[in-house]
Amino acid sequence: MTNKNIWQGKWKQLKGNVKQQWGKLTDDDLDKIEGREEEIVGLIQERYGIAEEQAKAEYHDWMSKQ
Repeated sequence: MTNKNIWQGKWKQLKGNVKQQWGKLTDDDLDKIEGREEEIVGLIQERYGIAEEQAKAEYHDWMSKQ
């Protein structure tokens, strides 16, 4: 199994947690980004109207708890 396959499997499990944390992200959003960090951060930034640095910090904080 490649790292990509492992991450994709984990991403499917984490999508529910992502929606709990950032409720403004839709199922369609999460399906499209497939766990890619840059895209998640961009969507958080866009949907919540926050700076990229803050979105990255929130994402990394959330990931460290997963």
